[in-house]
Amino acid sequence: MMKKSEKKILAYALANAISHNGKAQVGAVLPKLFQEGLKKEQVKAIIPKIQKIVKQINALSKEAQEEKYQKLSSLVKRKEERKGLPELPNAKQGKVVMRLAPFPSGPLHIGNARPFIVNDEYVKMYQGKLLFVIDDTIGSEEKRIMPESYKLIPEALDWLKIRYKKPIIYKSDRLNLYYRYAEELIKKDKAYVCFCSSDVLHENRVKRKECEHRRANIKENLKNWKEMLNGKYKQGQAILRIKTNMQHKNPAFRDRVLFRISEREHPKTKKKYKVWPLLEFSWAIDDHLLGITHILRGKDLMMESEMEKYIWDIFGWKKPIIIHTGLINIEGAKISKSKSQKEIVTGKYFGWDDPRTWSLQSLRRKGIEAEAVRAFCLSLGLTQTEATVPIENLYKENKKIVEKSDRYFFVANPTKIKIKSALKIKTKILLHPDHPKRGCRNFSTYQDFYIANEDYKKIRRGCLYRLMNLFNFTKNTYFKFISKEHEPKLKAKLIHWLPVQKDLVQAEVLMPDGNIIKGLAENGIRKLKPDTIIQFERFGFCRFDGKEKNKFLFWFGHR
Repeated sequence: MMKKSEKKILAYALANAISHNGKAQVGAVLPKLFQEGLKKEQVKAIIPKIQKIVKQINALSKEAQEEKYQKLSSLVKRKEERKGLPELPNAKQGKVVMRLAPFPSGPLHIGNARPFIVNDEYVKMYQGKLLFVIDDTIGSEEKRIMPESYKLIPEALDWLKIRYKKPIIYKSDRLNLYYRYAEELIKKDKAYVCFCSSDVLHENRVKRKECEHRRANIKENLKNWKEMLNGKYKQGQAILRIKTNMQHKNPAFRDRVLFRISEREHPKTKKKYKVWPLLEFSWAIDDHLLGITHILRGKDLMMESEMEKYIWDIFGWKKPIIIHTGLINIEGAKISKSKSQKEIVTGKYFGWDDPRTWSLQSLRRKGIEAEAVRAFCLSLGLTQTEATVPIENLYKENKKIVEKSDRYFFVANPTKIKIKSALKIKTKILLHPDHPKRGCRNFSTYQDFYIANEDYKKIRRGCLYRLMNLFNFTKNTYFKFISKEHEPKLKAKLIHWLPVQKDLVQAEVLMPDGNIIKGLAENGIRKLKPDTIIQFERFGFCRFDGKEKNKFLFWFGHR
């Protein structure tokens, strides 16, 4: 029976062999064992074992290596799935607990996906636990809860194959819990009910001046707090503030607001509650009670992190480790939930899966694969530095996956041309040039063709053109057949085409900007099933969305 330590050596050696054309190296296995806790004084004894195992592995076929590795991959899965992510500080196997914490103002978009995927990767790395908490406190006037988010967000997580512990936790179900800990702060003389207007509150902070309500005693604050909860005060009349140092260098830290009154109806709890916690208070409580060990959040929430730490110190709680990340701007993707929300309400966008929202639902309908989104997000790494990356990087990752898709002709805004002297031709064109076993598309052509209006406008007299996989032609006073053979040295400009015949298909392609391009497609697309990804040659990768009457509808993904 092989010992566990030997199994790990075997697993790491197999992983190294698979990554290097079937040949493992002793020097590549040793660093992995150091990461597992190997001591320097143990090296001399373990080297012979590594050499023996590496020799055995290198004698195997690649297929045999793959088969053996599949049985042992769980032993090295943590290291292999990191994809460049740094180690978490003070993280132990099986002890890491992290959280996903979306505010339900709309579905997740491509910008949101990164922290969700990184959390998921870390939990896999450490064989830990991932909690999914919908942060549905009341929000602000500008950033409201959209009820459909309760369905759309979990739907996107499932698509991304993010595995979280169920059931989902809703903050709106935990209000009484937050009230209880707020009362504890008041009893510790660390919080007070304030009746200052927002203007006075701001002015006092700037002047480092304590307001008169800060001097109220504990008994009076408990009374005022209960009156807040019982509905005595209206929105804007009373807030609960925490006592900090009013001389603190950052005005935003001075006696921050913990609770406020909102009279708006909540989608889930309706009008049951009117007193709502702000982000840092609810998370200070939940991060402790839920046993969170590591928190990933944007640099824009550094002040909230400081306030959480301050609250943890008051209660004497152990602090989770907080890691702040820099903002990633995605060039070429105009992302704004508030704008999308407005456009959906007015009817300009047809829903949250409209391609202009950049939601994960819209990416899926465009034919972007979940694996591509994950690869794109992990390629950004984890850093505090802000960066801008082009959306084309996502498309490059997706192209690696969909490059194998079958190919068809689609002629956008078709223009009919006649090529004189062309012969009757029967031709077969492979569904994919690299996969001949898939079969061919059959065409019968003569002199009448459809070409894209865009191509038609670019045709110049005396220049040589080639209908793809068919023949060469030119234009003088009319279009004229030249030759059938493809001669690269002639440098004929390629044009895709369709023969003029009755069995062509009416097709429409929804573009990322919301415009629809109409055209004709070859008869072969009639057999497509919804969700199939194809490539319209010289046009781009598209996903077949379905059939509507006599029209075949597609969503454009990328070139």
